[in-house]
Amino acid sequence: MFRKILIANRGEIATRIIWACKELGVKTVAVHSEADRDSLHVRFADEAVCIGPAPSSQSYLNIPAVIAAAEITNVDAIHPGYGFLAENAHFAEVCGACNIKFIGPSPEIIRLMGDKAQARSTMKSAGIPITPGFDGVIESEDEALRIGEEIGYPVIIKASAGGGGRGMRVARNRDELLTSLPAAQQEAQLAFNNPAVYIERYIEIARHIEIQVLGDEYGNVIHLGERECSIQRRHQKLIEESPSPALSPELRRQMGETALRACREIGYVNAGTMEFLLDEDKNFYFMEMNTRIQVEHPVTEFVTNTDLVREQILIAAGEPLEFAQEDIVFSGHAIECRINAEHPTTFVPSPGLITAMNLPGGPGVRVDTAAYPGWVVPPHYDSLIAKLIVHHRTRSQAIARMQRALEAMIVEGIENTASMHQRILADQDFVEGALSTRFMDRFTAKP
Repeated sequence: MFRKILIANRGEIATRIIWACKELGVKTVAVHSEADRDSLHVRFADEAVCIGPAPSSQSYLNIPAVIAAAEITNVDAIHPGYGFLAENAHFAEVCGACNIKFIGPSPEIIRLMGDKAQARSTMKSAGIPITPGFDGVIESEDEALRIGEEIGYPVIIKASAGGGGRGMRVARNRDELLTSLPAAQQEAQLAFNNPAVYIERYIEIARHIEIQVLGDEYGNVIHLGERECSIQRRHQKLIEESPSPALSPELRRQMGETALRACREIGYVNAGTMEFLLDEDKNFYFMEMNTRIQVEHPVTEFVTNTDLVREQILIAAGEPLEFAQEDIVFSGHAIECRINAEHPTTFVPSPGLITAMNLPGGPGVRVDTAAYPGWVVPPHYDSLIAKLIVHHRTRSQAIARMQRALEAMIVEGIENTASMHQRILADQDFVEGALSTRFMDRFTAKP
């Protein structure tokens, strides 16, 4: 087991990793920007190192600064969390060159699955169902127009190096494609320093279903069921739940086995997520793979009684998986609401001082957060301030539990989205499980 792990991240995921390390008896090192000097992950880690000014490009994305902090604190491993450097193959390579274990898959796998166009081609070769589209990056407007005509409109343009909804545009006809293509390429360049995009058919009414996987260094790979992530705004997830109300036992088995086949095809090691689109006819298509821990991992932990961050660390330390597929027992229903520092109807960011805060509790309630009264939410990073997760025996009981937890979630001094989640959970379509990635378009259009 590792002696000491540096956490190359901030906020709630940094504190989440610290908790797993403490239970394993592993020392932790927090890195932080000047803006995060008073953050909880700095307080709870055994050591802390300031790695630069507030902008993430000068701190959390500054590979030399992160590696220098790791070397001066003499760590064995680095956990990247999610976001920032978590899916940066070059960072994983630098860790290896410095004899520091990167807690995640190999640089080769990160690079393969991080290139969405190449990942799509790889999955197609492995017999994994993919959305109709073009297997490669778009080289010209003429090529884009030809592909649009071949696969039929609407189409979606996606950044090849993308994630988080950036570099993504929907085009419903030829004219929209001509205007959306350069916009997507420009956004991809700004977000990922890579303008490459690809095109696939846009499924109008679809669910976003993802499968959590774990693989060790000995060829063992398992899945831990699915998460429904269809409640999104601008391709950013807002609410996740497990299990999905749309999946029958047979469809759940098929999707799980497909995810495992894909993992075995590429020799995947550590935690990852296979993401699929599910259409109205219950056909599912590979969308992408995230080669890291997901924001929404707690819902899986609730329904499987596992600690995914602990498993990540053990796998990286060379341990075999602690359980086989048949050992995974699914129990009850879990829901996660992402509480953001945003106005609940306009979604305008709301950084600033938290003057008062109350976190809900009681049976089956979990809050992952790094926020506290007196903390100033900085304007430089993602607006997520807390994840509220509940678990109960049935979906309807979980919804009721989440509603009472949201009512007790008090954050004063800044705007936050707790009240928006209350409205969503009361929506009849949500209650009935009639979900799709278009849900929020209809919901926000309501008077």
